[in-house]
Amino acid sequence: MTKTALITGATGGIGRAFTTELHRRGYQLIITGRSTEKLTELSQSVTGGAAQIVAADLGTQEGIDTLVDVIRSNPLDILVNNAGFGTHGSFAELDFHRELEQATVNMTALMATTHEALQSMTARRTGAILNIASVAGFQPLPYMATYGASKAFVDKFSLAVGAEARKSGVLVTSVNPGPVDTQFFEVAGSDAVNIGRTVPPEQIVASAMTAVDKRRSRVVAPRSFHAMEALTRVLPAPLMARATAVVSGR
Repeated sequence: MTKTALITGATGGIGRAFTTELHRRGYQLIITGRSTEKLTELSQSVTGGAAQIVAADLGTQEGIDTLVDVIRSNPLDILVNNAGFGTHGSFAELDFHRELEQATVNMTALMATTHEALQSMTARRTGAILNIASVAGFQPLPYMATYGASKAFVDKFSLAVGAEARKSGVLVTSVNPGPVDTQFFEVAGSDAVNIGRTVPPEQIVASAMTAVDKRRSRVVAPRSFHAMEALTRVLPAPLMARATAVVSGR
């Protein structure tokens, strides 16, 4: 029996890599994003046109409702919540409506799709949800305050919901990438938090799928960023915020 996977933010670097890997594994794919043109190109080039495309802007309630309806009509075996973006600058000077849109995409849409997918997954006692968080959520992140806070939310939310879902046989995994070779920093408008060497999105996907195969609830990739996370547990949060501001405020 063919299994079904849905990927949000599918046309970006990590989303495209997930599309490629899950197609290779034989999943029937539903790929989502804002651009019908980009989704069509992705479906044709990676799956030979087999992937179902759903154009939806997850920064809007209409877009969220569209995707929830799709999930309700198509019981999933894997949900990859990859859609998200960041902004850079002093919070007081940023466009507040853009910040709200960021919070909607990064948190509200992820909550809505996770909630809907869990309905059928827990009933069938099978399934996996991969929520893409970030090492940016390990500490306060001045000049990318909304992004860092939203990714901290994704990590803790995923771990909590995962603990609830485990008894029903459903895996919820928090995936925390370090800097990845994608267009993220161009969209955010800064390379300020692009610290260290970026890794290819395929490496993040490989780590995430290994977590699914081994039923792991959390991934940090590359693993070297575990050291940064350990440091945040030792140093006071206000001190971490001031130290991070030196880097992210560039």
